[in-house]
Amino acid sequence: MTQAARITILGAGFGALATVRELRRRDAGAQITVVSPRPELHYLPSIIWIPSGLRRREDLIVPLGPFFERMGVRHVAAEVTGLTDDGRSVHTTAGDIDNDALVIATGGRFLKKLPGIENAITPCEGIAAAELIRDRLAAMQGGTIAIGFAANPQEPQAVRGGPMFEFLFGIDTQLRREGRRERFQLVFFNPSQEPGARLGAKTVQGLLAEMARRGIATHLGHKMLRFEPGKVVTEGGEIAADLILFMPGMTGNAWFDATTLPRSPGGLLRADAQCRIEGWQHCYVVGDSGSFPGPEWAPKQAHMAELHAKAAAANLLDALAGRPEQAGFVPQLACIIDSGSHGTLVLRSPQRTLVLPPLRLMHWAKRRFEARYLGQYR
Repeated sequence: MTQAARITILGAGFGALATVRELRRRDAGAQITVVSPRPELHYLPSIIWIPSGLRRREDLIVPLGPFFERMGVRHVAAEVTGLTDDGRSVHTTAGDIDNDALVIATGGRFLKKLPGIENAITPCEGIAAAELIRDRLAAMQGGTIAIGFAANPQEPQAVRGGPMFEFLFGIDTQLRREGRRERFQLVFFNPSQEPGARLGAKTVQGLLAEMARRGIATHLGHKMLRFEPGKVVTEGGEIAADLILFMPGMTGNAWFDATTLPRSPGGLLRADAQCRIEGWQHCYVVGDSGSFPGPEWAPKQAHMAELHAKAAAANLLDALAGRPEQAGFVPQLACIIDSGSHGTLVLRSPQRTLVLPPLRLMHWAKRRFEARYLGQYR
């Protein structure tokens, strides 16, 4: 009787959970172990609605115990600290875990190298950051709010700009609903003249036009130098601000440094078109942790992580069975840039780019997607 494959998945986010689902769909008997600090899914796409009160912390944290039980998955509550034996042994704060195949889906880490970055809030760090924004906004009687993002200069794809447009437009919408928008100045800043270029030129034009329509000032095309209390400093001047929201570029997890995993110039894990980590047998990466071949606009988003997961799961099982690893993925960008009342749908593939104007229907579509997505884990 053939022994069931021991598969270890690191992480409990979109890519990791999609890998669990795909592996279990293809192999009912595999021994799957998931390693993450907590058996919880934090649904970060909806933290944009926390400042306005549309969502609360408890709405966005889903306990994964029931899902893991249904999937026949063992969860180990631990932090990963390293790998040995070419990935066959994972070192964690709860002990070592051996495997026949490994999937790394531990997400990315935000670069915090700009001097004074502690003076800015990094929204996508999690629910607590969004709650801090909520509380700061509630306490403000007026003033200037500066919102921006930047990329990893060594890995231009490693950027999460979409949510910053959502915080920008969402805060504008919120202040108007509260009847106090005239007491605030909103400023959007970015080192590029075309922020969000990977969304497509038409999308960038639409976003900048929407900022102009809403009376949002822009400070574009100037290299960022530092943050100071109440100030954003760039090569093109300073922005005085009472609240600064800033999303830096992304890099790999700190624990990668304790391994010999191959790294891209930007610090992510080098992977091929089959999501295999270069030079490491039966080791795969999905989602934000990886640097994959593809067009420069290939996104760091949940949808792309799920496409990686499907390919990685198929190739992993084929490799363990001695079959060729042939599953790949087609880069796709799919997002709804939400303003708190309307949403702009953006779809991009190697063949075309589709952008719809802001529609109230798309705001509700984003909320509907959230309910359907979380329903499979609740």
